[in-house]
Amino acid sequence: MTLGGLALAVGILVDEATVVIENVHSHLGRGAALANASYDGTIETRVPGFLAMLCILAVFISAFFMQGAAHNLFIPLALAVGFAMIASYVLSSTLVPVLLIWVLRTSHGPDAAGPSRFDRFRDRYRDFSSRIVRQRWIVVPVYLTVAVLIIVFVGSTLGRAIFPTVDAGQFTLRMRAPAGTRIEETEKLADKTLDIVRREVGPQNIEITLGFVGVQNAAYPINTIYLWTSGPEEAVLQVQLNPQAGIRVADLEERLRQKLPQELPGVRYSFEPSDIVNQVMSFGAPTPIEVAVSGPDFTKTRPFAEQLKKALGEVSSLRDLEFEQELDYPAVRVDIDRALAGMLGVTAGQVGESLTDATSSSRFTVPNFWADPKSGVGYQVQVEVPPPRIDSLEDVKNIPISRNKKVQIDLRNVADVTQGTVLGEIDRYNMQRMLTLAANIGGEDLGGVADQVSQAIAKAGEPPQGVNVAVRGQVVPMAQIFSGLELGLFVAVITIFLLLAANFQSFRLSLAVTLTVPAVVAGVAVALWVSGTTLNIQSLMGAIMAIGVAVANAILLVTFAERDRIGGANVPDAAVAGASSRLRPILMTSCAMIAGMLPMALGLGEGGSQTAPLGRAVIGGLTGGTIATLIILPAIFAILRGEHTRKSASLLPADFARG
Repeated sequence: MTLGGLALAVGILVDEATVVIENVHSHLGRGAALANASYDGTIETRVPGFLAMLCILAVFISAFFMQGAAHNLFIPLALAVGFAMIASYVLSSTLVPVLLIWVLRTSHGPDAAGPSRFDRFRDRYRDFSSRIVRQRWIVVPVYLTVAVLIIVFVGSTLGRAIFPTVDAGQFTLRMRAPAGTRIEETEKLADKTLDIVRREVGPQNIEITLGFVGVQNAAYPINTIYLWTSGPEEAVLQVQLNPQAGIRVADLEERLRQKLPQELPGVRYSFEPSDIVNQVMSFGAPTPIEVAVSGPDFTKTRPFAEQLKKALGEVSSLRDLEFEQELDYPAVRVDIDRALAGMLGVTAGQVGESLTDATSSSRFTVPNFWADPKSGVGYQVQVEVPPPRIDSLEDVKNIPISRNKKVQIDLRNVADVTQGTVLGEIDRYNMQRMLTLAANIGGEDLGGVADQVSQAIAKAGEPPQGVNVAVRGQVVPMAQIFSGLELGLFVAVITIFLLLAANFQSFRLSLAVTLTVPAVVAGVAVALWVSGTTLNIQSLMGAIMAIGVAVANAILLVTFAERDRIGGANVPDAAVAGASSRLRPILMTSCAMIAGMLPMALGLGEGGSQTAPLGRAVIGGLTGGTIATLIILPAIFAILRGEHTRKSASLLPADFARG
């Protein structure tokens, strides 16, 4: 993220130096000596440049209001931009003026052959700006109305997500065979699944596949949390495609959703995030959408969870909707007749130990270790019944329990043995039994699906007493991130407004500068809408940067316009003069920033789509902000300044006399 911050700051790092150099060039054009032009040009831009830097730093306050993983991701980015901006300001105020004198000392001065093309363009811009200022009471209300309408109507159509969707050329597929399937059968089904995938994409387009089938034997000291499966019927398959294959993973997943159930009926499939970003942002959830139903009474929790699944099934954009737990796992139910067992001298403990020895291993009932006398290494000795020897209910009934007077007592003699089902996996949250519904997203953004899921939960009805429903996955982190950014942006705007008020000693000028922000937001909305990009962390960070740069340009214009007004010019003329004098530096900095963001906005290269929304948001926001600064801001300045007195609002005698 620090490299991302530096890439984001490249455009504005030259901003400070560009403003200084352009102002020095203007002084040279008016006939000033090189040293005087360098000094005076730097002094004039030192305060507005410092204020612009503070405003850019202020907009990154929002990063500190993020929570969770997003906070850890974007604090380094904000710090990288902040320190780069501070270094840029220091160098532009100290080193750049010295380098200008050293580089231009052999120059023969500005060309006096006549006005340049830019001079003629500036003259036309001055005339155009004068007409806009004269019509300011029409232009400004129209501008504000159009900006608000774009923000409301275009912004409301934008999708929402945590991060942009990235085609990493890989996918993870979870396969669930019918409950109770033995691990060797599950392995065969996993091989068939991979064969179908190879046929669908072509064997030459697959680089590597990984498979994790079933759970490990209890004799191995491996924590099952690292194997991601809950039973022998589950498998997790990971497939890496060839980068030159040109296959979109999202389209391939949709085809496999149709193909796999047709060729392997009875086997359930679901896709899971394979890239590290989505895995982290899901906070352990296997899918972007996860709904957990918990309660103290499982007889109430399960019926409501099934009712909720039916309601969620009506959401057309949900894919692979299913319970994460196996609800009906085949089992053998043993009901001990305690009276009969007591007469035969058999205890419940003997029954349990005999069943464990026969169906699993003696290591769970009688741990036995043998130490090699030569090496001293201890080995675990256990007795197991071969699984093929117990393959029916009758074999279970014939398991010997004990012997009484040389008469063997089997399980059938003391218990009723029947087939049944149990919950294949028991999950708890806060000590309460929990069922979890998981689903993927297809054809829609995360924010839109989250709204539909909330509506489906409400449609399912009021949960029974004590039953709780919680939406998890990426929905909660997304809500936290957006709320943190909204709060941070609000604080940033207030901070900028107060900084400007302290500098200009006028709330009107502060308002004039901040009124360019709606144009930036509208530009971001239009750029994201045209490019089909969602509103995510990357695009929001781009919008924040665009706001900072646009405010910096507006500060320069307002500073020079206010200086001309205090110097004796009337308000409309001061507004036009400030805009025309700052035309070149504003265009230079904006064009440099846009040019720096173009490669990023195109999303070229591996993983380019991850940062493309940031570049698109910067380009759209800066385009709207530049248009508002150069065309609308002079009219806003003329309205807010009006016939205002030239006397300073400061109580200091020097400032009071300045007016």
